Amino acid sequence: MKKILGILVLTLVLASAFTAFAQTTSTTTTLSTTAIACVGTAVNTRETSLGTAINTHSQAIIAAYSARATALQQAYALTTKTEIKAAVKTAWTTFKTSVKTANTAWKTTKNTAWTTFRNSAKACKANSITDSSNFVSEMAGQ
Repeated sequence: MKKILGILVLTLVLASAFTAFAQTTSTTTTLSTTAIACVGTAVNTRETSLGTAINTHSQAIIAAYSARATALQQAYALTTKTEIKAAVKTAWTTFKTSVKTANTAWKTTKNTAWTTFRNSAKACKANSITDSSNFVSEMAGQ
């Protein structure tokens, strides 16, 4: 009798658990294909802008290094200590300015691309599928 009562109680507990599990409602929202495509377009625009900006940044940094190398070669072709020191200082100052300008341009373009994306994605009314939280993973610049 105790075995039958135990099995009955166990069956009731399991049955109520399965019933409760089956009655759970899903909180996922179905998005329209238009909204998804809209976000896809916004992402594509952002990524294209970022790709162009990082390419521009890279080219500016390469040019800064090249200009510095040339300036330093010319500096060490000079003959007096005073001329060499002045030319080396100018080479490094110009380099730092060029790198700073390139980094500022990158940061501005990056922030603009992400702001435009957020606004576009918001207009799509599909914020739940955007990747805006990944902004912090973007290259920061120097």
